[in-house]
Amino acid sequence: MHFSSKTSVRSSGSDRVLVIMAKAPRAGSVKTRLNSSLSAEAVTPFYRCLLDDTLGLVRSLHDVEIAVMCPESDVNELTQIVGDGVKVVAQKGEGLAAGLTSVFAHFVDSHRRRVVAFNSDSPHLPCSVLEDAFETLSAHDVVVGPTHDGGYYLVGAKASYPTLFANDGMGTTSALERLQSRIRELGLSVGFAAPFYDIDVGDDLSRLAEELRSDPAKAPRTAAWLKEQKIGAEPSRLPSRKNSEKL
Repeated sequence: MHFSSKTSVRSSGSDRVLVIMAKAPRAGSVKTRLNSSLSAEAVTPFYRCLLDDTLGLVRSLHDVEIAVMCPESDVNELTQIVGDGVKVVAQKGEGLAAGLTSVFAHFVDSHRRRVVAFNSDSPHLPCSVLEDAFETLSAHDVVVGPTHDGGYYLVGAKASYPTLFANDGMGTTSALERLQSRIRELGLSVGFAAPFYDIDVGDDLSRLAEELRSDPAKAPRTAAWLKEQKIGAEPSRLPSRKNSEKL
């Protein structure tokens, strides 16, 4: 299959940085909660489609530096996947909280660039939401994009706050609430991006498949893969949500 690639103007000197939180697409390390809806062999290529479309989405932004933050063991593989123009950086420490802390420690500098960390499984997000997130950071210390299940799909800041993600209940229905509590404790102002959903369990998968059937251009590689796999909305066989690290 051939898909046209989105192009944009990006500059390493931009005051806007978008960092994708990603892992190398390896069996057993990505989207494991989808194993009850997809075969083990299917989960990995599905995640690769999500990642490719996420890269396509962020590359459609103008005047934005793009990077990937990942576990150290995934740097080489992800560098091959993302190609030229995207820096891949190893996080310090284990887990998503450490990864997010690493994003702002690494990319925020004395010029107080606006840095947004974005998940790798919401490639169908409207580009305008990411643009609005950067605009929100012009007037607030922190921006958060909430998910409908109590988590968040993006978070941005203009400074590094080492304790911002401490004890925030990553992957639980209280993750957003705990993050907001930390923001208040630090005396920071916060603005919000539009609520959205990411792809964690079967009901998310069905929702995505239904959305992309009507508008495959939102995430073309993912849409084509779902169509090939004949994945549709079948609510009766979908598992309920359980805790897992998100973003």
